[in-house]
Amino acid sequence: MEERLGGLAHMLTTVFLSSFAGFLVRPVMTDVTVAAVCSGLNDSCSLAVYLTGVHQVTVGLGTMVMMPVIGNLADRYGIKALLTLPMCLSIIPPAILGYRRDTLFFYTYYVIKIIFDMVCQGTVDCLAQAYVAKNIHGTQRISMFGVLAGVRSISAVCATFAARFLPTASTFQVTALSLFVGLVYMRIFLKERLHGDDEDGYDGCGDERMLAEPILKNAPTKTHVFNNKYSSLKDMVALMKNSTLVQALVVTFFVTFSQSGMESAFLYFLKARFGFKKNDFAQLSLLVWIIGSISQLFILRILVSAIGERRVLSTGLLMDFFNAAILSVSWSPWVPYAATALVPGVMFVMPSIYGIASRQIGSAEQGKVQGCIYGVKSFAEVVAPFVYSPLTALFLSDNAPFYFPGFSLLCVALSLMIGFLVSLQIKDVPSSLMNKTISSASNEVA
Repeated sequence: MEERLGGLAHMLTTVFLSSFAGFLVRPVMTDVTVAAVCSGLNDSCSLAVYLTGVHQVTVGLGTMVMMPVIGNLADRYGIKALLTLPMCLSIIPPAILGYRRDTLFFYTYYVIKIIFDMVCQGTVDCLAQAYVAKNIHGTQRISMFGVLAGVRSISAVCATFAARFLPTASTFQVTALSLFVGLVYMRIFLKERLHGDDEDGYDGCGDERMLAEPILKNAPTKTHVFNNKYSSLKDMVALMKNSTLVQALVVTFFVTFSQSGMESAFLYFLKARFGFKKNDFAQLSLLVWIIGSISQLFILRILVSAIGERRVLSTGLLMDFFNAAILSVSWSPWVPYAATALVPGVMFVMPSIYGIASRQIGSAEQGKVQGCIYGVKSFAEVVAPFVYSPLTALFLSDNAPFYFPGFSLLCVALSLMIGFLVSLQIKDVPSSLMNKTISSASNEVA
């Protein structure tokens, strides 16, 4: 089993435990937030929506700066070392709500979570992507990105199923325990590198050779694209010289902008429009993640082999567009359940982007490129609440300019369409052409 997973079993276990904790609290957080900050028996209030938006903006600003830095440091000091502090800090916030969930404790949790999430949020996923890119070469890399995403989806299935039956207090206690077990497991079992420390000794050809070499013009072989003395900001500027990577980052922005908008609006929309509660959220999420895990583990690699990463990306974005558009006009509680038929497209998008981006840089610098991707994602998460939180609060209130409770979801769909149009501009670069570029650069230096 270890060999079939390319030696990634310990990293996948760490990701599972961390993701399980994150997904476990999602179905209950809307109810907990509304109960803590909204008066009376209201199913929603503007304050709850705006608190979610403030959290997204503040954390997004922090991670926008921190993710490139963390990626840079991971290349220098190792992924295992960089995982330790964020995984330690992430245990504290759910432990607070596991103790009590009244208004005072909720705001204590809220402040501490914002501070810690500026460092912790997305770190495990970012470094796990870099770990896969460093240790897996050639055509297996995109498949393993899919497996990594599939493991997260399976963790979401398990977490959502557990949240369906766990009491609210136990939900947060189990979350803290899962994070602690993940930290201990990572420190004991995770290996920094799976194939030795000398990447230049890797015996590969074709696409595998391409991944081990720099592709920037005038860059000598067996050297790094980045200067080790550069700051993370200069690393990002250096990446901008690669047009394919720029296009991938633009798509990343619109995808994350849309997903953040969906996160801000969707659950509050369902609660206000159809009276959804914890069990309803859990059932819907369970269905979504079951479909998503099957898609990422089994369907993604088949599609990538058949039509290529870029076409899979565009197909996923188009399906995501239709999903958001249908949800925006939901007229009955069964519509969100029916729309899960389009979930596979949603699940294909980010693994395809990771695969396209990782092909543009050497394996020794994957921390930097993944850090830049997550920096762009964080920037999108900063911008999104300024648009979607006011829209959601306005159109779910009695003061809406016209009756359209799902208007913010329609805006999500339009944003996804922009990402789809940009994805059509990404060109599939054959391995032979990439190797020719590398050889030319090497000859010029010689």
